[in-house]
Amino acid sequence: MNLYFFQSTPYEFFAFLFLSILLLIQLYYYLFVFGRIPFSKTLPILNNLKDNWQPVSVVICARNEEQNLAEFLPAILEQDYPDYEVIVVNDCSTDDSEIVLRRLQSEYKHLRVTTIKPDLKFSHGKKLALTVGIKAAKNNRLLLTDADCRPESNEWIKHMAENFSDQKTVVLGYGGYIEAKGILNRFIRLDTFHIAIQYLGFALAKKPYMGVGRNLAYTKELYFDNRGFASHSHLRSGDDDLFIQQAANKHNTVVEIRHFAHTRSRACSTFEEWINQKRRHLTTSPLYKNGVKFRLALEPISRVLFWAVGIYLLATNFYPLTIGAILMLRLIIVQVILKIAMNRLNERKIFIISLIYDLLSPFLYGVFMLANRLTLNPRKWK
Repeated sequence: MNLYFFQSTPYEFFAFLFLSILLLIQLYYYLFVFGRIPFSKTLPILNNLKDNWQPVSVVICARNEEQNLAEFLPAILEQDYPDYEVIVVNDCSTDDSEIVLRRLQSEYKHLRVTTIKPDLKFSHGKKLALTVGIKAAKNNRLLLTDADCRPESNEWIKHMAENFSDQKTVVLGYGGYIEAKGILNRFIRLDTFHIAIQYLGFALAKKPYMGVGRNLAYTKELYFDNRGFASHSHLRSGDDDLFIQQAANKHNTVVEIRHFAHTRSRACSTFEEWINQKRRHLTTSPLYKNGVKFRLALEPISRVLFWAVGIYLLATNFYPLTIGAILMLRLIIVQVILKIAMNRLNERKIFIISLIYDLLSPFLYGVFMLANRLTLNPRKWK
């Protein structure tokens, strides 16, 4: 630094200091939280793991999922696992789901169906259907997914279930979306990827706070010990994130990210549908613990401020080479971490638009949260 540094205005000096702090915050998140995804060790493949493959109950809730059940359910019913049942809760479906399930039951004896009939005097959400399915399960180890999900391999149950032990009663898996044409599909998959490196990264850092219902496992005993969804039964969402937040801890939670253990589902086909889905999911955020809210808010806020302060210093011509190097350092580290994590989670063709997402997503989520405060959020079963 030459004499100009000391002759700069106080605003520029403090802006430079602030930029340095923001850089450290960003590097903490990407190197020590999100960076755990690319560099975490997977569960070793042991010869005696088969001895630990205890019976599993796969629980799926379905409402008007006739096409998805016909297309995706056989892949779950044909898993390479010695002892498991599949419970489908047919929740007030008005399509031909019952016919599809009856046909599949004739082919697969380990498929069990529980039906909830419509009641004009009483409406309910997915949580009731999940509770019915969990109560119907014969086994203590539960594996949850959705009717529109398919496992990436016939060893999905095996890889998820082998993480269970007497101490580990929660298994967080990765649930992505099926790759399709169009920018919307790539954006949704990128957004889902970013959410995943957050909750999986924090879980690897011994701070679990959520999972996704597309690929999640826990024990029946844990569910009832925590009174199920009673604390947030008034919300349509929260069967995955709010329950995991209350039931999971650094001692009982394990992360499973191997390709064979992934699930994939169909992404929304229109922006309006996706926006409504995001707003619905965000209705649970006010009930997050304060510490979780702080950790989740600090990264995007520091990201926006980092770019804003950096651009301000460049505009004032305050050591442009130094400021440019700081901005480039953050950009390179972030993109390298994201690229390796994308490979680890088997996500393709979303790297380029991640540069746009880096700047856009904090504002987008801000708009969604503001809209939820000002208007009623769309109500939907799933």
